[in-house]
Amino acid sequence: PESPPPLLSVDVTGLVSQFARSFVLIFPVYVLGYLGLSFSWVLIALCGLFWIRRHRGGKSSRLGRALAFLEDEEEAVRLSVSSADLPAWVHFPDTERAEWLNKTVKQMWPFICQFIEKLFRETIEPAVRGANNHLSTFSFTKIDIGHQPLRINGVKVYTENVDKRQIILDLQISFVGNCEIDLEIKRYFCRAGVKSIQIHGTMRVILEPLIGDMPLIGALSLFFLRKPLLEINWTGLTNLLDVPGLNGLSDTIILDIISNYLVLPNRITVPLVSEVQIAQLRFPIPKGVLRIHFIEAQDLEGKDTYLKGIVKGKSDPYGIIRVGNQIFQSKVIKENLNPKWNEVYEALVYEHPGQELEIELFDEDPDKDDFLGSLMIDLIEVEKERLLDEWFTLDEVSKGKLHLKLEWLTLMPTADNLDKVLTSIRADKDQANDGLSSALLILYLDSARNLPSGKKINSNPNPLVLLSVGHKAQESKIRYKTNEPVWEENFTFFVHNPKRQDLEVEVRDEQHQCSLGNFKLPLSQLLESEDLTMHQRFHLSNSGPNSTINMKIALRVLSLEKQARSPDHQHSAQVKRPSLSKDARKSSFKPQVPVSPTPDPNKPVPASPVTESDKKTDTADKSQPSNASPQWPTDLSRSSSSLHASNFSCSPSHLSVKEPTPSIASDISLPIATQELRQRLRQLENGTTLGQSPLGQIQLTIRHSSQRNKLIVVVHSCRNLIAFSEEGSDPYVRMYLLPDKRRSGRRKTHVSKKTLNPVFDQMFDFSVSLPEVQRRTLDVAVKNSGGFLSKDKGLLGKLLIPLASEELAKGWTQW
Repeated sequence: PESPPPLLSVDVTGLVSQFARSFVLIFPVYVLGYLGLSFSWVLIALCGLFWIRRHRGGKSSRLGRALAFLEDEEEAVRLSVSSADLPAWVHFPDTERAEWLNKTVKQMWPFICQFIEKLFRETIEPAVRGANNHLSTFSFTKIDIGHQPLRINGVKVYTENVDKRQIILDLQISFVGNCEIDLEIKRYFCRAGVKSIQIHGTMRVILEPLIGDMPLIGALSLFFLRKPLLEINWTGLTNLLDVPGLNGLSDTIILDIISNYLVLPNRITVPLVSEVQIAQLRFPIPKGVLRIHFIEAQDLEGKDTYLKGIVKGKSDPYGIIRVGNQIFQSKVIKENLNPKWNEVYEALVYEHPGQELEIELFDEDPDKDDFLGSLMIDLIEVEKERLLDEWFTLDEVSKGKLHLKLEWLTLMPTADNLDKVLTSIRADKDQANDGLSSALLILYLDSARNLPSGKKINSNPNPLVLLSVGHKAQESKIRYKTNEPVWEENFTFFVHNPKRQDLEVEVRDEQHQCSLGNFKLPLSQLLESEDLTMHQRFHLSNSGPNSTINMKIALRVLSLEKQARSPDHQHSAQVKRPSLSKDARKSSFKPQVPVSPTPDPNKPVPASPVTESDKKTDTADKSQPSNASPQWPTDLSRSSSSLHASNFSCSPSHLSVKEPTPSIASDISLPIATQELRQRLRQLENGTTLGQSPLGQIQLTIRHSSQRNKLIVVVHSCRNLIAFSEEGSDPYVRMYLLPDKRRSGRRKTHVSKKTLNPVFDQMFDFSVSLPEVQRRTLDVAVKNSGGFLSKDKGLLGKLLIPLASEELAKGWTQW
């Protein structure tokens, strides 16, 4: 007979689990009530949780759609998916499908995954452990790249306008991987990882040089033409990076890391024969320099509206200019449908087949900027014409035109035309170190030997190299725990006048913040070298007895060679129509603006006078005397009042889109400031003004304290400043000790309200030794603060003070 069922059956595990869930939900409510807080906090927490889950659900759905698309591409095309998701061979007839290549990659994928796992465990993991003592227990617990292989959506092979000894291919790649990469730091019980990655972009593959012996190809070079699109789903502790607001920032940081290695001009080179010059392949000389005169626009659309769209207003236009991985942004012209920027930018062009000049105009708004039109110009056409000065019709909008002047500058390995170039940019008479460039300095930093230990004896330093030409500085990567570092990095500097400027090189220990050696090379020595090139080991001063640094340095003169044309020749740059929809293009184009290698406009010189104020500025500059004192330049900066002194370096930075890129040349767009400046320049021409300072003067005391080992700067007062409004200006003083432009190195005075003759009397100090400060330059800028949400913000004047003086220990006070 069957046993009777028990009278009472209790699922203890389920009961405890249910109680725990109920406790977790109710306990926060109890705590809020116990502390007397509002129930609104519960609603805010629930809304935040719902937002995060919705955001993560959107990411998962996009990943699922991308996986489904890759599994059955023909079915997706047949069902008419969004054109932004279609492969490149659908849009471009010269892009071919490569199914045979995808099948090959699919067959090789398990072995590629094995190689990647070895790379993580044998290379990356030991490097992370050795970087810091806190990471000594770092390890990868799981590495699974996933079963979905990398896919190539299209291949384009260039057959025209390329060297006959090279093959250039553009691969449209997509990787949608359900990978799992988990890591752990056992000491801190920290676990994190990645559970899926999406990456889409155009990778260029260059096979060069072609040789007559096997394997027929000398080397293979790989790089992205521009930053790829990236999306990552995190897990573990890094799951916090998926929170809205942080996810975009984290993806941007990772993209910047990728850019340092794989986005033009950086590249990966795989040599196939030993005779190939690897340094030349990794960092080739640019094909040319594109000088962009961003002049004006006409008849733009008015995007600003009032009374919920009933009343149409104007726009606050600005432009974003892209050449490859270099991005520049113009200043914003307030409430103007016919803006005049008159700004000049210079961009390096490494690969003109496939590279275009891309320009987009936006209307600045507090929330989301409105689109005003775009333009894309083929650089091959610009190279053929050498000089283009045209009005271009904007695409994707109903109206609007843009006036550009484009100059293609050829890199010449001789100094025969240097005097002519210096005269054309007016660099032969002025004493400035900034402005339009007459030459390009290309530097290949190879390695160093026998560096000293730094502050601690018998300990290897963490060396990096600080390179500077004038007021432009760049830093190499850090090499950890070695006195014989190998960098193999390339740097470029735009040079205003190579006859006067120097290259300064300093090797520093990043760990102890001390100098390991330095040397100075006058660029005039390169003008006397064969092919304007030097390749040797340079001895370091203030270093060990045998400390040297190995570099290859080349100077190239920028020459505008105008083509001989018949009188009836008609030319027009080829304007490419964008293939993507506006939303898709804006999402890929308008993320954080990275730092581009733009010239530092500490003293902008107009390239071609466009406005009356520019002409008068030039006249005023010619009439100014040269410096009477080696310590104090009386020549004031020709920066305009509307030029915001934003500091840019060549390393990637996370700047908002609305941060303008400094222009080499700019006019003054504020009416009151323009009127006053013109009046002062007119007085200067007539000889009726007091002194030779149309932008005003500043009184400073500068001395070095040997006891405190600090540079002391006292800002006393300013006089005769320009008025930004009818009520005057709200000036304050900002200082940097160049080449350090970090936020921690900035010094600021208080703001003086509504005055043109402010008195500050504030003292500041910089921690720096006397030998080191004599190699530095003090950057002093007087700015107008304005009020909250005020339009009247900008630069009133700027001054660069070289500190290479023997009287620095005594100090001096001077206007």
